[in-house]
Formats: sequence, structure tokens, C-alpha cells
Amino acid sequence: LLPLYAPRRRHRVIDRWYTLMTETMEILITAAIVIGGTFILVGSLGLLKLPDLMSRLHGPSKATTLGVGGCLVASMLHFWTVKGYLSIQEPLITLFLFITAPVTAHFIAKAHLHTHQDLQAQLPSPPNRTGWATYQSPDQPPRV
Repeated sequence: LLPLYAPRRRHRVIDRWYTLMTETMEILITAAIVIGGTFILVGSLGLLKLPDLMSRLHGPSKATTLGVGGCLVASMLHFWTVKGYLSIQEPLITLFLFITAPVTAHFIAKAHLHTHQDLQAQLPSPPNRTGWATYQSPDQPPRV
């Protein structure tokens, strides 16, 4: 029995273009995941191997932020390629991550300087009368 309708065949040029586009997107997604994973690995090794807290802050706040950003870019490309639309969740996660990671690292460093007064003595003198770790208005007496 013959079918009542014959399926339409796409042109060979369109098939080649679609295959090339799909392969290119797969390569881009793979590269973003590998680059992101490398940054995450380097940040994790920095967190483990660096000697003190102030040095260890650079691992999670810098390299790992870029690593998660790379994985989120790969996720955006995947949804754009497979589902046909750009997802809003990944840019929002990236924005939230890029805002909160440096602020968190800054607060951890300030808390560490407050709890270890000997570290404040090792810092160079601040440009004004106020200390490095705490805001102090000019009309208050300087902290010792």
C-alpha cells in the first residue's frame, strides 16, 4: 500500500546548514562547560591550597564565579538550541551570583580583620584617619 501523502523532503543545503549549526552549538556548549569546569576546579584548588583566609577568598569569589558563569552560559545555549527559546533563569542566576559573591567576600574579609587585630597592624596606613575595616566618620576620634 502506498501512503496517501508523501512526506516533504528538505533541500540538501538546508540539511547541511542545520547539521553544521547543531554541531557548532554543541561545540560551543561543550567549550563553555569545559571552561567553566576548569575555573571551578582552579577556584576549588585555591580554596584548599592557599595558606590563610585572606588568600583563600580569591578562589571562591573570583574563579568559581567565572566557572559557574560558564556553566550557565552553556545552559542558555543548550535551551536556545534544543528548546528554541532563551531561558530567563540563567541570566538572573548569573546577575545574582556576580552581585553577591564579591559582597560576601568583602564582608568575610572585614569580619576577619575585626577578629584579628594583629592583621590590622600589618596593613599599610590608610589614606585618612579612618581604619581599613570599618567606616568611621571624620568627627569621631581615631580607633587605636
